[in-house]
Amino acid sequence: MIKRRRGEGVSAANRAHAGVVPCAGGAARRRRWPFSRRMLVGALCLLVAVAATACGSSGGGSAGTGGGKPLTIAIFMPFSGPDAAYGTVGDAGVIPAVMQINKAGGVLGHTFTWKNVDTRGDPADAVPAADQLIATTPSLVAIQGPTSDEASATVPIFNRADVPMFTGTGQAQFNRNTDEFFWRNQPPDDADGAAIAYYAYHIKHYKTAALVFGNDIASQGAEPSARTVFAGLGGKIVATETLALDQTSYETEVARVAAAKPDVIITEADPQTSATFFRELLDAGSLVPFIGTDGTSGAQWASSVSHAIGAANFKKDYSIVSFGVPPSAAANLYNKAAQAASKYIPDVSQWFNEPYALAIWDTTIVPALAMLEAKSVVPKVFNSYISKVTAPSPGATMVDNFAAGKAALAAGKHIQFIGGLGLTIYNKYHNSAGTFLAQASNGTSILSVIPGPYVSELLARYVH
Repeated sequence: MIKRRRGEGVSAANRAHAGVVPCAGGAARRRRWPFSRRMLVGALCLLVAVAATACGSSGGGSAGTGGGKPLTIAIFMPFSGPDAAYGTVGDAGVIPAVMQINKAGGVLGHTFTWKNVDTRGDPADAVPAADQLIATTPSLVAIQGPTSDEASATVPIFNRADVPMFTGTGQAQFNRNTDEFFWRNQPPDDADGAAIAYYAYHIKHYKTAALVFGNDIASQGAEPSARTVFAGLGGKIVATETLALDQTSYETEVARVAAAKPDVIITEADPQTSATFFRELLDAGSLVPFIGTDGTSGAQWASSVSHAIGAANFKKDYSIVSFGVPPSAAANLYNKAAQAASKYIPDVSQWFNEPYALAIWDTTIVPALAMLEAKSVVPKVFNSYISKVTAPSPGATMVDNFAAGKAALAAGKHIQFIGGLGLTIYNKYHNSAGTFLAQASNGTSILSVIPGPYVSELLARYVH
């Protein structure tokens, strides 16, 4: 799972989406891509009932009852240690989805349970935990996880066991994944740079760009992909400046950027560094639009830079591109389902419109729909159907919840599940990069939605 670097959590835009109705998208600019933006599905009825029992020595639970043997979805993430929050996100995504599936009657006579498995964020603990999970859970049909902490060590274990895993790792090593049972609908670490380049070149029509990044590791993550994709799309990088953090002046760097006359600046650095640089660029009469990575989210960064260049300039020139939740009825469905599961999820409102929780919600529903499409709960059988129930197909019925998908499949229809993250179309590497939002300086206005399949295509074509 990607760690937020400098931001202070989910942007205000993601929290503001509750109650927003779907809106139509435009056609993709790169017409040779085999997909286009679609209107997200309208609101459907949501009914939730809860009946819970304890399950699993590692912690877990079930919701609902059914005639068949319960099927287990494991949340294989840290629940203790420095990354314990990852497990909390896993619960926030899985539990509401399990409740929804069971309320709709489950799958082929089976209900679902969830089981928390604590990896402690350490491969040394995760490997034996993975072995034990497989050995002691014959009803295991899917895994939410592993995360970046333990993916390298445990993905091969789960793949050999023929268990589909929906991982949140951002590691680039999986961008060209060849493991049959590996699936990722969350962005790799370099996706933000690709999404920014797409937004800058194809949506804003900027033809030249300057890259201005801090010299710390956290700030450098998006720079290589932003550079490569912007150039690959046809743009020109006219200046590249790496800023030593927290200097009193960046006169030399400002002069070079000013002389290059870029249409746009793509940037990330800490608040103090960014404030100093952009104030001096303004003083030089060379302030141009600038797009920040997800590392520029948060009140401290916005306050520092806005104060340095003035609120009017900040509002006019700054935008941010980051992993997020598009406005949709599907996100509202998740919010209501999460609220209904609040007895299992502390402080549940923190997960409303939270992209990582919604990514996991989506990938808990998808394998259940794949089972129905395959008419089997055997992972080796239904695994190949995971991409089929999310991909566009002629005459497909678009659905945004399990009950609607189950009804459509029962009626003999093909479906395309469009969940809280919007389009999830897996490429041949079983990757779909989530959804990115271009947001205005106020952190609430959405300027553009950049579907994950576009970002995955850019990474595959120009970076990996």
